[in-house]
Amino acid sequence: MTVDLLLGLQWGDEGKGKIVDVLTSNYDIIARFQGGPNAGHTLEFDGIKHVLRTIPSGIFHKNAINIIGNGVVIDPVVFQKELEGLEKFNLNISSKLFLSRKAHLILPTHRLLDAASEAAKGKAKIGSTLKGIGPTYMDKTGRNGIRIGDIEMADFKERYRALADKHEAMIAFYDVNLQYDLKEMEDEFFASIEVLKTLQFIDSEAFLNNALKEGKSILAEGAQGSLLDIDFGTYPFVTSSNTTAAGACTGLGIAPNKVKEVFGIFKAYTTRVGSGPFPTELFDEDGATMARVGNEFGSVTGRARRCGWLDLVALKYAVQVNGVTQLYMMKGDVLSGFETLKVCTAYAYKGEIINHFPYNIEPENVTPVFVEKKGWKADLTGLTSYEALPEEFKDYVAFIEKELEVPIKVVSVGPDRTQTIIK
Repeated sequence: MTVDLLLGLQWGDEGKGKIVDVLTSNYDIIARFQGGPNAGHTLEFDGIKHVLRTIPSGIFHKNAINIIGNGVVIDPVVFQKELEGLEKFNLNISSKLFLSRKAHLILPTHRLLDAASEAAKGKAKIGSTLKGIGPTYMDKTGRNGIRIGDIEMADFKERYRALADKHEAMIAFYDVNLQYDLKEMEDEFFASIEVLKTLQFIDSEAFLNNALKEGKSILAEGAQGSLLDIDFGTYPFVTSSNTTAAGACTGLGIAPNKVKEVFGIFKAYTTRVGSGPFPTELFDEDGATMARVGNEFGSVTGRARRCGWLDLVALKYAVQVNGVTQLYMMKGDVLSGFETLKVCTAYAYKGEIINHFPYNIEPENVTPVFVEKKGWKADLTGLTSYEALPEEFKDYVAFIEKELEVPIKVVSVGPDRTQTIIK
C-alpha cells in the first residue's frame, strides 16, 4: 500500500485537525511526522470541541492506530495533560497510541531557553510560542538531544542532568531577568515521564514499513503550515521543522516513492499568528470581520490571528513545493456577507510584476496585485451539497482551481465534521 499526506498550505491554522478526523475512517494508521505541542488541531463532533496538540487526530476513531513519529518533539508534561483530557472519552489509549523511540523530548530547560532567547531579541523577536520547540530541534541537530528511547536506558537521569546543566549555563548567558523554579518544573517533568512509560514505544520506521508490506493504509498528518517550513517558509519567521511533504519522509522513515496523494488544506482567506511578513494582511473592518466571524484565535496559544485576503502567489508556491494532488478549502462560510472579495494573483516586486514567491516578501519589497470577485450573502453552514451552494461561491472555487491547476475536492462550511461538502 501507499501513504497519503495531509498538509497545511498557509501559515498554519488551516483546519487540518478537522479534515484528518473526517478522513480517518479511510485509514488504518494516522501518523504525525513533525512539530510539537505548539500545534492545535481542533475537532468538533457530537457537540464536543476538543483540541489535540501532539496526539494524532485519529485518536477518536476506534479502529485507527495513531503514531507519533520520529520527527515530532514531545513535551511529557503537556502530553500528560493531553492524555488526561481524553479520559472522559473512554478510549483504549494504550492499544491505539504508539510513540517513536527516535522522537525527541522537550525538557523544562528547553522552555526556559526559549523564553530567555525570545526576551533577549527584544523588538526583533520572531513570535515563538515559547513551548521549547526551537531549542529542542537545535539540540537535535546539534546531536545533544534526549529521545523517547533514552527513557528506557539505565542512565536516563544522568543524561537529563548533563543536558539541563548545560541549558542553565546558556540561560545565564542571555542575561535576562527570567524567574523560575527548576526543581518544581523537574518534579512535574519526571512524574510525566512515568506516565509516558505506560504507553508503547516503537521503532516507528520498522513498524510503518511493515504495515505497508501488510497492505495497511497510512495517513501522514503535518502540523503548522508550509509557509512556516524551516527551509521554504518566510525565514526567520518560521517553525523549526520541515512542514512540507519532504518532512513526512524524514519524520516517519517512509520512502518518497511510497507517497501517493498529497492533500493540501487552505483557508478561503489567509491568516497568520505572530511576527513575520504578510502581503495581503488587512487592517480595516474587513479584516476585523474575518477575525470575528472566523473566531481567529489560536486554539493552544489563544493569540489573535492576523487576517487577510487569499494569496494565490503564496498558495501556488506551497502547492508546487508539496506536489499537492487534491485541495481542501476551509472556512468558506466565513466569507459570507462580503459584497466583494479580493484575491491576490501576483506581486509588484522591486518594480516588476511577478507570479512566483520571491526570496523576500517584506512590505518594502512586495505589494499584492488583486483581482475582485463577487461575494455572496447566503449562510452556508447548514448546506449539505455542492449544488446548493451560491453561484458566486462556486465561481470563487472554480477561479482558485484554475489558478492553482489542482482540483478542490472538499469545501468546509463550518467547524463540525458534518459541515463538510464533497465536491
